[in-house]
Amino acid sequence: MSWDVRWDRLRAAAEAATAGAEPSHDFLHVLRVTENARRICEGEGADASIAVPAALLHELFNYPKDHPASHLSGEVCAERALDLLRAEGWEPAQAEAIAYAIRVHPFSRGITPETREAKVLQDADRLDSIGAIGVARLFATCSTMGRPFYDPADPFCLARDPDDKQWGVDHFFRKLLKIPAGLHTETARRMAAQRAAFIEAYLRQLGEEIGRPGPIFSDTEQL
Repeated sequence: MSWDVRWDRLRAAAEAATAGAEPSHDFLHVLRVTENARRICEGEGADASIAVPAALLHELFNYPKDHPASHLSGEVCAERALDLLRAEGWEPAQAEAIAYAIRVHPFSRGITPETREAKVLQDADRLDSIGAIGVARLFATCSTMGRPFYDPADPFCLARDPDDKQWGVDHFFRKLLKIPAGLHTETARRMAAQRAAFIEAYLRQLGEEIGRPGPIFSDTEQL
């Protein structure tokens, strides 16, 4: 079976698995992460035959965000990917490497991957959480979870700890602003720089529009 046919079959499975998914984890998200992974592989010399299929299949399964087992989504997704790859006749070592990357990729698990390709997938997925698309995904999740956009008393967490279970904007401070500093690859860090700058500008503009001072970011601060 040619690579193009194998790829098309995986792509069809990934698209079917995300049918009806909320916008933060739909097939468009999968395609963006897949393209990020391809670009990072080119820049880092990583094995695209592992990292790129892992990106394509990394949303085969997701528990809802408020599900008590949501932290296990990566485990279930990895097993489904492994089953699919075995059924499609992929080499066992290659299938296992793809499944491993999927298993350890979720931010919530806090795992530092052992393989370069798994690091690529983590970086590729996290890049889609920042920048313009990251802002869109954050507020789409607010809508899904029924959360207000911001705390009117302290929208930018200037005098309190961020609580993104209550307020959408808090997620910038609890997670998203920390992503660039935690990326594994130089290629991903370069890609993240412009996206981080966009988030800074967005939060300043938001402060202007809601009549509250926005956060101050120094020129040397690494977001």
